[in-house]
Amino acid sequence: MTDSAEDVLRTSISLSDLTSSSSISDKVFVHWGCELSAAQSVTVFEAEDDLLENQFFVKTICLSAEAADEMHVVSASDAAGGSRPVPIATLRHCMPMVSFPGLELIPPVTFKLCSGKGPVFISAQHIACEGCVSET
Repeated sequence: MTDSAEDVLRTSISLSDLTSSSSISDKVFVHWGCELSAAQSVTVFEAEDDLLENQFFVKTICLSAEAADEMHVVSASDAAGGSRPVPIATLRHCMPMVSFPGLELIPPVTFKLCSGKGPVFISAQHIACEGCVSET
């Protein structure tokens, strides 16, 4: 991966930057992704604003072509499940990608590469909604 590609992966857009725009509706959709490897086996997605309703949908988990031919297991834990991680994907070169039609997790979400050295790529969508939170 080139340096410019790495810079793009590390660049994040602040949710407040998006919601301050007058062209954005009451829902904000942000694509999120990460790479898990032996060098960084854990990553956490945290919602920026706790006053918004946050939905987090895992879309795909895929194995890099450079990954060793070994079993790669990815687990996840979220606010609903507490700190107990659950395996959500097992990847190998014969099955290098898993797609999820509707795996919703509640932020903060922790992903961990439990087995294998990766790299493994995770793609997700974060939806924040201002008008969905009811006042109590």
